[in-house]
Amino acid sequence: MSTGSHRKIVHSCRREMPEKPGWLSREDIPEALRLRWSERNRLKKLARRCRDPYLQVRYRIVIALSKGMSPRLVAEVIGCSRDTVYVVQRRWIEYEEAGLIDRREDNGSPKVTEEYVGELRRVLEKTPPDFGWARPTWTRELLVLTMQEKGFGRISAGTMSRALGMLGARKGRPKPLGLDPMPPRVKAKRLREIAKVLEGLGRNEVAVWQDEVDIHLNPKIGWDWMLRGQQREVPTPGQNEKRYVAGAMDPRTRKLIWVAGTSKCSVLFIELLKALLRAHPGARVIHVFVDNCRIHSSQQTQKFLENLGGRIQLHFLPTYDPDDNPIERLWQDLHANVTRNHKHKTMDELMKAVFAYLRYRNRHLGEPYVAKRA
Repeated sequence: MSTGSHRKIVHSCRREMPEKPGWLSREDIPEALRLRWSERNRLKKLARRCRDPYLQVRYRIVIALSKGMSPRLVAEVIGCSRDTVYVVQRRWIEYEEAGLIDRREDNGSPKVTEEYVGELRRVLEKTPPDFGWARPTWTRELLVLTMQEKGFGRISAGTMSRALGMLGARKGRPKPLGLDPMPPRVKAKRLREIAKVLEGLGRNEVAVWQDEVDIHLNPKIGWDWMLRGQQREVPTPGQNEKRYVAGAMDPRTRKLIWVAGTSKCSVLFIELLKALLRAHPGARVIHVFVDNCRIHSSQQTQKFLENLGGRIQLHFLPTYDPDDNPIERLWQDLHANVTRNHKHKTMDELMKAVFAYLRYRNRHLGEPYVAKRA
């Protein structure tokens, strides 16, 4: 068979093959978008050298359209909306390359300048009541009005979102703070004393971080992955019940010793101290770092400690300072792995799950909690 006849057969087969979905024939491509290879290659080089990411996307859209991609396929491949593709296509047909330039340059100097962003940072460090607003939380619209009162131009809520993105601002939950926090100087001194105790531990001495956690039968509602259009439902038993777990974590081994009770009282804390004595029978001194909860300094607790002859020594953390107690992170993990969005119907079931998690954690420190029910 000659080369010419072979080419004719291949060409006829290609004409009979169905079109690829999402691709247009050359006749269906608008005349202005039927670019030569050299012109398309020039646009590719411009897109690579372009520092404006939005202009770069417009170049890529034109290149894709010139290859025969449908607007729908271009939107999927590049990751933009179909409206954007249609707008870019229309501008190219009308003005060619000049139509890709951002038209906002005719608006004059940009309103979101470095000075604007710097002042916005200072505004976000405060709350709306500091500027005379009644609303206690920030919204984009309220930020726009506040910046306008400071002498800056008015911008849209969408532009404010970009300004917040330039700052790396985020939406988060504030941390509750006590009404009478400890002065920074006194707090720093107390933390230095605790660090000195940890550094100077003797061979027969043990140190633990201590705290209590509340376990509620009504589940804590937290974030979870869901499909679009789906909202997961968490049944609640209605009548809430509570249990309390008192724990002590060794900072060297990170293992936890715990006891549970129906009330957060001095007896619960004393039972934990007894568990510490049983776990460390050869320890001359057990140093326990505690918060300023009443049960840690009650008369019952003080009497129990006196009878031990100094074998257990309490060291109090600064007031309203959970961030400096490492066991708080352990309780967060407990809530995330057990109590948040749980579906246990009774408190006994929930407490079994709590104890199972704590035992699993002690056996598999550093590993994720992936235990499954039989």
